[in-house]
Amino acid sequence: MLSSKAMLDGHGEESPYFQGWKEYEKNPYDDVQNPTGIIQMGLAENQLSLDLLKTWIKNNQDATRFTNNGESMFQDLALFQDYHGLPAFKNVLVEFMAEIRGNKASFDPRNLVLMAGATTASETLTFCIAEHGDAFLLPTPYYPGYDRDLKWRTGVELVPIHCSSSNGFKVTKLALEEAYEHAKKLSLNVKGVLITNPSNPLGTTMSHVELDELTTFAVAKKIHLISDEIFSGTVFENPSFISIIEAVINRKLEKTDLWSRVHIVYSLFKDLGIPGFRVGMIYSNNERVVSTATKMSSYGLVSSQTQYLLSKLLSGKEFRENYLKENRNRVKERREMMVVGLGEAGISCLKGNAGLFCWVDLRNLLSSNTFTAEMELWKKILHEAGLNISPGASCHCSEPGWFRICFANMSPETLKVSMERMKAFISKQSCM
Repeated sequence: MLSSKAMLDGHGEESPYFQGWKEYEKNPYDDVQNPTGIIQMGLAENQLSLDLLKTWIKNNQDATRFTNNGESMFQDLALFQDYHGLPAFKNVLVEFMAEIRGNKASFDPRNLVLMAGATTASETLTFCIAEHGDAFLLPTPYYPGYDRDLKWRTGVELVPIHCSSSNGFKVTKLALEEAYEHAKKLSLNVKGVLITNPSNPLGTTMSHVELDELTTFAVAKKIHLISDEIFSGTVFENPSFISIIEAVINRKLEKTDLWSRVHIVYSLFKDLGIPGFRVGMIYSNNERVVSTATKMSSYGLVSSQTQYLLSKLLSGKEFRENYLKENRNRVKERREMMVVGLGEAGISCLKGNAGLFCWVDLRNLLSSNTFTAEMELWKKILHEAGLNISPGASCHCSEPGWFRICFANMSPETLKVSMERMKAFISKQSCM
């Protein structure tokens, strides 16, 4: 006999978000070996600026050899196992976080908890805040992986805050109140609101108005406010990014009890494009959350070798500034390349200013205004066009016909191939 966790499908693996990945893995595109294969456009991975990191590594061999001024650091790193993390690494991380936010908010390294990735950080923070059967409110559409990250092992329920394309999927006071009341009707104890800012999958930043509504709501309901800010370094144009910490400071709420209920999840996956290094973190002004999360981090530590290498990489202010500027420019250029390509096929996108994806409007291709029709269209694009994109239903979008399409995990040449395939698919559909 196995546990219910092993026997029941609570992972969310049956979501088309994960199913699309499985289909891609059976038949991955390669321009030489498999030119008719499926192109992976469902993975928000940043491969745009890896050359900048490679150049730094080439010019800083001491860091990769784990030496400092010619002295080997191997033994120290091999034996280091303090789950508080390397102080040098945490110090440069808070500097990096502040620079991304225009130094409009400062961060204390003592309030930072290192984790093996954003998934681990999100789940650990959930364990710290909520009990089995409690609920979080999330604006839709939201990242499909949350159904795994926040629910699977914690037993926490996710209640959607339904947002509409009529206002660009912005969060409103009415939508917040309706979600809260819906949770209450389900006899759920709401412990907090979780947002992604910049939004995954929208590729937009939250406005002052939205953040004010959220902070007012959190104060009124006496609940936590969690902000997933893992795409904060990808913001390439106005409106600028406003961290939840900055929003709270702007409202002069640091001396209120809300201050201890505001938390940030961050990682280096998207901004630096190094998911394989498994660096995530929780930032919180709540001492108990920091203490508990630090103890729980034993289940998913960041290796001392990784911390050492990245502390060296991020310790140079000039490198950080140049990297962030160049990466933002490349994200903007690549996004424009996709928007133009889709536009040539008669497809529009939600106007965005961040992220590694576009929120694409394919409603005119639906056979009917239903999620059944959306799934039919998704399967056609996957199998006929050979493109794995993420349907809005997997993101809990309340309107059928929207899709997330990623652009930063491939070469410009592969993106061109994908746009050609999309144009051919649209042309075929219009002739039917």
